[in-house]
Amino acid sequence: MIKRRYMRTRQLKPGMIIDQVIKDPTGRNLVVQGSAIDDYIISSLLKLGIMSVYIREGSADPDDPDAILSPKAAAMVKQLRTDDRSKVTLSDSVRQRVSTGVQYIFNNTSSKELTETTNQIADSLMEAINENDAIAVDISSLKTSDEYTFKHSVDVATISMILAKQMKLPDNEIHDIGVSGLLHDIGKTMIPNEILNKPGRLTDDEFNIMKKHSVYGYNMLKDRKDLNNSILMGVLQHHERIDGTGYPLGFDAPKICQFAKILSVADVYDALVTKRPYKDALSQRDAVEMLMSMTNQLDIGVMRAFMSSMILYPVDSIVQLSNGEKARVVKNSEYYILRPTVVGVDSGRVYNLGNDLKCASIIIL
Repeated sequence: MIKRRYMRTRQLKPGMIIDQVIKDPTGRNLVVQGSAIDDYIISSLLKLGIMSVYIREGSADPDDPDAILSPKAAAMVKQLRTDDRSKVTLSDSVRQRVSTGVQYIFNNTSSKELTETTNQIADSLMEAINENDAIAVDISSLKTSDEYTFKHSVDVATISMILAKQMKLPDNEIHDIGVSGLLHDIGKTMIPNEILNKPGRLTDDEFNIMKKHSVYGYNMLKDRKDLNNSILMGVLQHHERIDGTGYPLGFDAPKICQFAKILSVADVYDALVTKRPYKDALSQRDAVEMLMSMTNQLDIGVMRAFMSSMILYPVDSIVQLSNGEKARVVKNSEYYILRPTVVGVDSGRVYNLGNDLKCASIIIL
């Protein structure tokens, strides 16, 4: 824990951390807050007649977001902090139930209980959304599995359900798009592991095989009477693009079902921010910017729902700004998910990244 102590200058020792800004007679900074002092600085303070200063002792508790704030920053955070919009949260028991269920689905694709298990997982996600009337999602907080295929399926299902809620779809369709999201990649169980987990770029032939997974998934599920057509079309079409450049059928916007349009946005985003054997994860900022560049391929209505639903930088999280300063997020703005309001943890300066033109050149790294 960090403590702030007022101490006589003559008692200072080299290496101590100063917890205030010290200026010389001309107004220039002699010592920056947070700096380690040395014998020269101690001597300079005495020459300036500064007989006592604040020092910082101890270290920050990484679990305490207040620990690293300067007094000025703490005051600004207290004044400006606004809770995030209600977001999906999964209890440990629900997270375990969801993880176990998804693993069962992918390991037992021909089981008679597949649909029942999938519905139960969608029910759990629906309950989590309805429990606090969630209208947003922070994917980094879900952590349902360490295995990519399982985690990706839950992420896509959860994002899609929130997008569907934002788009005012009825509850039964929100539930069903969760089912479609959970099953959208089930056809990958038919893809050879050497292609699925290849730690490098796929050849054209390998990619053509990979592209068959949506058809495989559809064929695996189409005879199940308890899965409706919207769910099946979501599985089949989630890689179609509204400009006709997708697969497997090259459909354009009028021929692509609504579920697939929603799933495709969730699928692309989650894939971009996830590390895989053949690629590094993109930052949230880079992933959103890439998604925004795909407006000719992804449905604009779904994109608007995405921009109003995702929480990339939760309130109280610490971020690094492009001007070199660390800052704490105090408020998120709907539709400006890359540009929240933040407070510099040392300076206490407020950066309204979404609306203040003076902050236009500052981004979160």
